[in-house]
Amino acid sequence: MTSSKTKYTKLIKAYAKDLGFMSCGISKADFLEEEALSLEKWLNQNHHGEMSYMANHFDKRLDPRILVPGAKSVVSLLLNYYTDQIQEDSKAPKISKYAFGRDYHAVIKDKLKTFMTYIHSEIGEVDGRVFVDSAPVMDKAWAAKSGLGWVGKNTNLISKKTGSFFFIAELIIDLELDYDAPATDHCGNCTACIDACPTEALIAPYQIDGSKCVSYLTIELKNQIPLEFKGKTDQWAFGCDVCQTVCPWNRFSTQNQEPAFNPSKELLYLTKKDWEEMTKEVFETLFKNSAVKRTKYEGIKRNIKFISS
Repeated sequence: MTSSKTKYTKLIKAYAKDLGFMSCGISKADFLEEEALSLEKWLNQNHHGEMSYMANHFDKRLDPRILVPGAKSVVSLLLNYYTDQIQEDSKAPKISKYAFGRDYHAVIKDKLKTFMTYIHSEIGEVDGRVFVDSAPVMDKAWAAKSGLGWVGKNTNLISKKTGSFFFIAELIIDLELDYDAPATDHCGNCTACIDACPTEALIAPYQIDGSKCVSYLTIELKNQIPLEFKGKTDQWAFGCDVCQTVCPWNRFSTQNQEPAFNPSKELLYLTKKDWEEMTKEVFETLFKNSAVKRTKYEGIKRNIKFISS
């Protein structure tokens, strides 16, 4: 006879698929021992730059049972955002594919709330919280633990089936489930990401100096971009896709099935001149529900000025 644990596991994985998630893996909510050492070392080397929040809630970041009292399972979910659509003007400032459409936080949060409602209706009194890149959760570590991929040399989660153009989200719940085995590493001898990184932020395989990463420089950094990076940011005005684009596993990326992530023609057709002359009003209208709003108008103008002057 199927145990209730197995029954609930199957139920959760099937519903994840119904909601449009490309993968679902489950791991036991426990202390992340290996990650504790590497996170401490990374912080001590100041590789988080001005991202001071990375040093906050150290214990919660490493143990979901502190973050969500009574937690027994971490349900990791992947949502594809890949698109083969590109910006028309090759000389225009570039933005990451993940920011082409509607802000993923809102899109995924809606799905996760629906997910929890479903769990309550089908399973009963289950307590927990949902997360999408908005709390001290080591999402890549949990996704790797639950077999959804491995953390590659570019420090992104990579899947053999689908590459790495996806968002990671979690349900941390007080329900015991069947747990998946971790995935194995398939980077092999490849160093494409390290060789291609425009600012040499990938200082060694599986190690990133976040303070040199173009995504950090164009989004997280609030001060002026250091002059040492002049001419090295490869026209990126928001984020950077280089280490993913060159990854051989991304030849398996497929078009996302989420209409909210589709870019507007208006965005794709912006010319270099359009970007440089963009007014605050145009910015606010074009990026009203976009992740790009995170930099604010002043941030985008700073980034454009840095890459074009």
